[in-house]
Amino acid sequence: MHSKLARLFPYFVVLLFGLVMISCSEKKIETAESEVISEKAPEAESDEKLILFFGNSLTAAYGIDQEDGFAGLTQKRIDSLGLNYKVINGGLSGETTAGGLSRLDWFLEDEPAIFVLELGGNDGLRGIKVSESKSNLLKMIDKVRAKFPDTKIILAGMQIPPNMGQEYAGEFTDMYPAVAEEKDVTLIPFLLENVGGIPELNLPDGIHPTEEGHQIVFETIWPYIEQKINELS
Repeated sequence: MHSKLARLFPYFVVLLFGLVMISCSEKKIETAESEVISEKAPEAESDEKLILFFGNSLTAAYGIDQEDGFAGLTQKRIDSLGLNYKVINGGLSGETTAGGLSRLDWFLEDEPAIFVLELGGNDGLRGIKVSESKSNLLKMIDKVRAKFPDTKIILAGMQIPPNMGQEYAGEFTDMYPAVAEEKDVTLIPFLLENVGGIPELNLPDGIHPTEEGHQIVFETIWPYIEQKINELS
């Protein structure tokens, strides 16, 4: 884990500066997306199963067309295979675990067959206590299971820069496998594997993947999605 953090250090330095630079624009995007969300809840055909991606700007495909983000690419793969699933993109730029917990109920009006939880990165960048982030992740998983016990849950792991100290960074990284083990959910160890820290695979802000970067992220997550689809067959 620490060797990965060392390799990604230049990326994380750029990331922190980029976060400050785009914070205002993300707030505008968050407001715009919130307005869209408030208009109408996602609906699916009665015979379709849902895959809900619930996360922040990574899920929302910040800076590119949403259909070219990893959630959109998942829908394209599903369509190409003739599978009867519909992807719901529940990504919101700037989202924290606390914010996700507060808006999750709205997305649970319809039962997701598969629930992909991608949150926590913004918590880490803001220095929120790992215990608080972990508690929010656990509560979101509990909330899904309380309403829909049969939903398959996938947790996307993230890493943060060591700027707040190696101890904090280590605790943050270890949070995801701890949550996955405690709640017995499937873990993607690092969502941005082979993308984070590679300039040509990220937008100029150094934070968000390009279309090519999202393609790699999709290839990382697809085996987990495919496994759950097979389990539901």
